[in-house]
Amino acid sequence: MLRTNLSTRPFYNMRAVHLALGALALVVATMTIVNIVQLVRLTTSERTLGARAQQDEQQAQQLRDDARRIRSQIDAKELNQVAAAAQEANAIIDLRTFSWSKLFSEIETTLPENVRLTNFRPVEDRQGRLIVNLRVQARRVPDLESFIDNLEKTGRFHDVLAAEEQTNPEGLINALVEALYEPSSETPAPKTTAAVAPAKGAAGE
Repeated sequence: MLRTNLSTRPFYNMRAVHLALGALALVVATMTIVNIVQLVRLTTSERTLGARAQQDEQQAQQLRDDARRIRSQIDAKELNQVAAAAQEANAIIDLRTFSWSKLFSEIETTLPENVRLTNFRPVEDRQGRLIVNLRVQARRVPDLESFIDNLEKTGRFHDVLAAEEQTNPEGLINALVEALYEPSSETPAPKTTAAVAPAKGAAGE
C-alpha cells in the first residue's frame, strides 16, 4: 500500500508545540522574576551599605575632630609633668620590690678582712642595667684584688674593675670598683640613680 501525504501543508502536532512554547515562556518568566528580585535585593543592600559607609565616615570625621580638639587643649608642660610623675612612681615601685638588703649582704660577704666599703652609689646605664660604684679602702693591692675576685665569684657581679686607685698619706689604697650587678630573676633591678650606704668598719678592724 502506498502511504503518501498529498496535503498542501504537512500536519504538525500543534498541542505539543503550544505546550513547549508555554513551558519556555514559563521558564523565561521565572528567570526574569528571579533576576528582578535579585536586582531589587542588591539595590537595597547597596543603598544600605552606602548609608552605613557614609555614617561611619561621618563618625570617623567627628572622632578626628574631637582628637584634634583634645590635642589642642593639652598643655605640653603639664603632660611632661605627668610623665615625670609617672616615671618617679615607677622608680619608687622598683625600689620597693628590689632587695637592697640582699645586695648589701652580698657585698659584705665579699669584703676581705683588710678591705672596707666607704661609699656605695648605684647608677643605671643606657641599657637600663644596674651599675654599682663601690669606693673601698684596702691595706694592700692583693686585698683589693681578692675583693674583686670575690665579687666575680658570686655570679651576680660582672665586668668588675678598679677604675681608680690612690694611696692616701696613711698608706691605705683608696679605690673605686665598678661592676654590673644582675640580681636573681625573681628580684627586678631598680631604676635609681643615687643611694649611699654607710661605711663598714675601718680596714683591718
